[in-house]
Amino acid sequence: MRQMCILQHGPPEVLTLQGAPDPPVTSGTVGIAVRAIGVNFADVLARQGLYPDCPKPPVVVGYEVAGVVEAVGEGVTDIAPGQPVLALTRFGGYAERVVVPTAQVFALPPTMPFPVAASLPVNYLTAHLMLYTCGHLHSGERVLIHGAAGGVGLAAVQLARLRQAEIYGTASAAKHAILHEHGVQHTIDYYHHDIPTVIHGLTGGRGVDIVLDPLGGRSFAQSYAVLAPLGRLIVFGVSRMSSGFRRNPFVALWHLLRTPRFHPLRLMQENKAVIGIHLGRLWGQTALMRDTMQAILHLYTQGQIAPVIAKTFPLAAAPAAHRYLQERRNVGKVVLTIDP
Repeated sequence: MRQMCILQHGPPEVLTLQGAPDPPVTSGTVGIAVRAIGVNFADVLARQGLYPDCPKPPVVVGYEVAGVVEAVGEGVTDIAPGQPVLALTRFGGYAERVVVPTAQVFALPPTMPFPVAASLPVNYLTAHLMLYTCGHLHSGERVLIHGAAGGVGLAAVQLARLRQAEIYGTASAAKHAILHEHGVQHTIDYYHHDIPTVIHGLTGGRGVDIVLDPLGGRSFAQSYAVLAPLGRLIVFGVSRMSSGFRRNPFVALWHLLRTPRFHPLRLMQENKAVIGIHLGRLWGQTALMRDTMQAILHLYTQGQIAPVIAKTFPLAAAPAAHRYLQERRNVGKVVLTIDP
């Protein structure tokens, strides 16, 4: 098989297509011929050497795939060869074939395209866990979504709409019209606007009930500042530590030093909560992950959510896909595809 390997940390061009043996299917696992792969910003950080959980190069990244089951291991009874599935892969997804534990494999609804299936797991699991599980979003609450035009951002917009939330979204000005089309009532240009000033102006000084922040650094402090009483700041990334296509330790350190610390007494006095979500470290919570993924698939089959795909690239063009994502040109999900 072929796989896209990170041979060393660096710009997108360090992603190298190479041959590798097909992984063996063992007891309790499922072998999948991959047709589509979700690209996430965590992949970019891993390529740059800014993702602590990623193994050292050479390494194959990729958290989510969709494809066709080729073989199943001993003890697997709920998945059969020939069945279209999506799977959570942790690492190793940028490949023509993967083998994953059966608990991380889900049958596709009828007629779901593979690129759409590969767009669901990471983005919608993250958004669902943030808004529903941790955020306890109630009808009519105000939600601020940073990076609202990205994959997780648009997933969160769709889920927030299901709870009749009032949605505030940050993005570059060029993406505001699209955000309005997707139901974002208030758009904010994070390049030219002071976000706390805008939010307090729009809410009459009250603030918002939930903030989803993947940016890091000073943004965490700004997000905390716009919380209403009993507000929840949910942080799920540090994308600002990635500056340019190569790792810049000075930029990363600068944003790290600007990251606020939240004292428990301050949280108590201000009636606010700060919550962190790291999807990769929830892999062991099998029941939670499976139940949440099944809920997401149900929402899809009911027509209540619909992943937005910004652009697809063939596996061999993974460097171009990384560059496209890192330049923030996408509205929605970036997906790699593999022909049968």
